[in-house]
Amino acid sequence: MHPFLAIVAFVAGVYAMGKGGAAVVSQGIHVTLATGETLLAAPSLLLLALSGIPLWEGLSLRPITARTALLSTLAGATLWAASLGLMNMQFALWRPPTEYLDYFRALHQLLRPRTLGEGILSVLAIGLMPALSEETVFRGVVLPSFARGGRVVGLLGSSVLFALIHMDPLGHSVVFHRLPFAFAVGLGLAALRLLTGSLVPSMVAHATLNTITFATVFLSGAASDAMEQPQVLSGSLLLLGGGAATAWLFRALRR
Repeated sequence: MHPFLAIVAFVAGVYAMGKGGAAVVSQGIHVTLATGETLLAAPSLLLLALSGIPLWEGLSLRPITARTALLSTLAGATLWAASLGLMNMQFALWRPPTEYLDYFRALHQLLRPRTLGEGILSVLAIGLMPALSEETVFRGVVLPSFARGGRVVGLLGSSVLFALIHMDPLGHSVVFHRLPFAFAVGLGLAALRLLTGSLVPSMVAHATLNTITFATVFLSGAASDAMEQPQVLSGSLLLLGGGAATAWLFRALRR
């Protein structure tokens, strides 16, 4: 797909995500999240379908081995650790507004499951749906389109757009505090896609990262401490350890 069409699909998807999610907000948070993620990917899937290329081929949904699946799952966990460390360091040096922390505190309470059924819905809405939708858009369509100008262009371009959807509205303004570690995660997932030649490992890693985030934030509340009481030292250790482990796993995937 031409890079211009990839950008059009991205913009249309973000617009549809915002409008569609707002339209069904009365149906509950899980329906809102799932609807938004579905609409985000819809324009990219439509353009691929109109191009006449089979979706599995256009998105590089090539089968992977059990070894690759395991390494991709571990990479999702190490990317989570590295991104949590980066968030600790960043929030210690660049504190978000109090209203922003209050917003996330309320969101955490809203998404905290009270029954097994709610827990399953939360994993689907927070862990699985974003992994499928966002990987389709950013590593399935945007990355290969931008990579026509070189792999570095593809890596950086897709990661910038991935970071942009993690801007958070706050009243009449926008908060950019999640952009740096969203960009870093985007780089890792894009590298995984390029290393393996398949979109499936990126989906697996992304779903793992999101599910761990759900477990630590919405079940235990541990990861939310990085937002409210960030620590530079522990953040540095997490970033270095998670980053080194991710690099080792990527090397293993190349063998």
